[in-house]
Amino acid sequence: MAAEQTPVLVVGAGIIGLTSAVRLAEQGVPVRIVADLPPARTTSAVAGALWEPYLVEHPDQDRWGRVAYRRFVAEATDPATGVRIVSGVDAIRDPRPVPDWARAMPDFAEIDPAGLPDGFVGGWRFSTALIDMPVYLGFLTDRLAALGVPVEHAHVDDLAEAAGTAPVVVNCTGHRAGTLTGDDVVQPVRGQIVVVRNPGITEFFTGTGDSGTMTYLLPHGDRLLVGGSAEKGADRPEPDERLGREILARAVAMFPELAGAQVLGQRVGFRPYRTPIRVEHEELGGGHVIHNYGHGGAGVTLSWGSAEDVAGLVRELLSRPGAGRG
Repeated sequence: MAAEQTPVLVVGAGIIGLTSAVRLAEQGVPVRIVADLPPARTTSAVAGALWEPYLVEHPDQDRWGRVAYRRFVAEATDPATGVRIVSGVDAIRDPRPVPDWARAMPDFAEIDPAGLPDGFVGGWRFSTALIDMPVYLGFLTDRLAALGVPVEHAHVDDLAEAAGTAPVVVNCTGHRAGTLTGDDVVQPVRGQIVVVRNPGITEFFTGTGDSGTMTYLLPHGDRLLVGGSAEKGADRPEPDERLGREILARAVAMFPELAGAQVLGQRVGFRPYRTPIRVEHEELGGGHVIHNYGHGGAGVTLSWGSAEDVAGLVRELLSRPGAGRG
């Protein structure tokens, strides 16, 4: 391969691709990023984006989450990032232990069920990061531009072929990675949310209901994101009007102040679920591919942590004799 080639090609421009590219560029590694869709049209742009582990499994997820949380806390000092630290509640309908990650969060306190909506038997209050994803993805795109890395539009349908164009390819293609890699473990988990005019709610709420149904409220100024759903294997990109009504009805039953709130729209995205998340190196097509996908419902929560590990793998590969030379 030619000496002038950029050493690292990141494929995918959702939260995982953008953070991987930013972390590499911040460490002085020349990088390109290409994607089918611009950041504003990825699943990441749809996410409610509360820092909280959900629908995820990996031995390193606690460490990755801590790395990401520290980054979000630092970014929350700049309103241009779209990151805020907010307080709120996780509520449960069935008794279970408080997760260790929650006990470690700022302002943690268990809650008397009498103070929760009907049907919940317990819960806990804490503070965490809430990210306005369209704003944040724009912030990351601007950060990349400042580092000399534009987000390029290109379709990649063969990772082995892509591996012939750069010494290292970083695969951040979300649920589409299943098709690209032949990985039948990763699958889409369809999520739908309803966006309403915020009647004045300032705290987040998440509650798990019967049969795995969930209700969550995520306030973003004058908009409130109301969720949600988790349909494994579903790939319908259009909003389901019936499901949207059910989501809103569940929320109104718990929070009557939402009754009559103006519906501004609905969003659909596909969480890339894999057990475990795949962050590893593979030799492919005579080149090197580092996979970084399968984060389920915790892409934002784990983003900077897995990006840090990816950067370490890239540095190790590029330090090998002859790396990046034709």
